[in-house]
Amino acid sequence: MTTAALVDHVVRRVVEHDGRIRVLVDGARPTRPSELADALVAPLRAAGRAVVRVHAEDFLRPASVRFEHGRHDADSFLEDWLDVGALGREVLDPFAASGRYLPTLWDSRTDRATRAGYEQAPADAVLVLDGSLLLGRWLDAELTVHLAVRRATLERRVAPDDRWTLPAFARYEAETAPTQVADVVVHVDDPRHPAIEERAP
Repeated sequence: MTTAALVDHVVRRVVEHDGRIRVLVDGARPTRPSELADALVAPLRAAGRAVVRVHAEDFLRPASVRFEHGRHDADSFLEDWLDVGALGREVLDPFAASGRYLPTLWDSRTDRATRAGYEQAPADAVLVLDGSLLLGRWLDAELTVHLAVRRATLERRVAPDDRWTLPAFARYEAETAPTQVADVVVHVDDPRHPAIEERAP
């Protein structure tokens, strides 16, 4: 299908839910999960839903934790970089309960807290979170989307400076099986023609 048809499909899945809902868009950086997440915003608003955008990269741990075993340790990248507890505690859980959420926590470029204040979402809001290695980590969501590519495709697309992360994605595939646990799996080996498989709602 086309990218526009993919967006329409995901939006239809989202609006099936009443009240506040949380959507995770998961994929390695070369699959561009942030672009799909961003593309959902306008059509969801057109459907009458308020939208909150959150980026997992704004909830990384401090450099002292991320780089404890060096800057290119694939196991740390998988296990220690993302502050999963903070995402649940400050974003996903309170958003579902009351609409309160923290939009950002940590600026990895400056290695400082962002000092962002809490914000309040209305009762029918949709929170769209994008990032990598998000599934299988006790992050609650009503809809999960995984952008999948074959290993050879990922190896071809990954930036030279990021090749050290490839073992982390191999472990993620083996241990988490994101194509088995996501609600919607989008195969993007050819990004111009994404192909969908999904579990029943």
